[in-house]
Amino acid sequence: MGKICREVTGQVLSFIGMVGVAVTCGIPMWRTTFYIGANIVTGQIVWDGLWMNCVMQSTGQMQCKLEWSLMTLTADLQAGRALVVISLVFGFLGVMVSFLGTKCTSCLKKESSMSQVVILAGCLIIVSGVLILIPVCWSAAVTIAEFDSPLVINTQKREIGAAIYIGWGSAVFLLIGGIFLATSCPPQRPMYGYPGYQPAPGYPYAQPIYAPPSNGQYSSTGTYVPTKPYAVPTAYSPRQYI
Repeated sequence: MGKICREVTGQVLSFIGMVGVAVTCGIPMWRTTFYIGANIVTGQIVWDGLWMNCVMQSTGQMQCKLEWSLMTLTADLQAGRALVVISLVFGFLGVMVSFLGTKCTSCLKKESSMSQVVILAGCLIIVSGVLILIPVCWSAAVTIAEFDSPLVINTQKREIGAAIYIGWGSAVFLLIGGIFLATSCPPQRPMYGYPGYQPAPGYPYAQPIYAPPSNGQYSSTGTYVPTKPYAVPTAYSPRQYI
């Protein structure tokens, strides 16, 4: 996979994960309680979230109440408020920083600087994924433990809400997107001849020039006749080879 394709894929996955974190933070569906009385008319659904609680009657009427006091929430939801907000901030910063360092933009000129910025963005997004994973897993564990506890009556048993599943999916998107960005670094050794790299260093090499010497003689046919430093002997004596 090319560098640009990997960076774009990481950005898209990270943006989807960031939107999922925002949805997880906003909707009041971390826990769900179904209560049905003696008849269907008295049935109701209770939704608990980080910022509000909603009650939906069987008639279709819904009432929501904001939780202004932090002490009215359970320990997992109290920690969830802080961790989800911090995760949203880290994810937003990571996505914004990733746009500065990708090859699709021209904010940075040097290849090394672009890679460092993209790696930083990937680390921020990975941290965001870990921060959203902690509260949703904690809340799911508390909800399952209360549901299986024999000390809790049936009307107070709660189930895992849709926000928990959205948080799990958002964490997966953020982790995968952050890994794509954090591993999108240039090769350690320069690849000469590759676009974006300088040519290989070397000694200056002059192109050889083929030309006859200035004192050469040329024949009428255009061929070169070199000058001989000695005269050709007219005859050879056999005694020279005995």
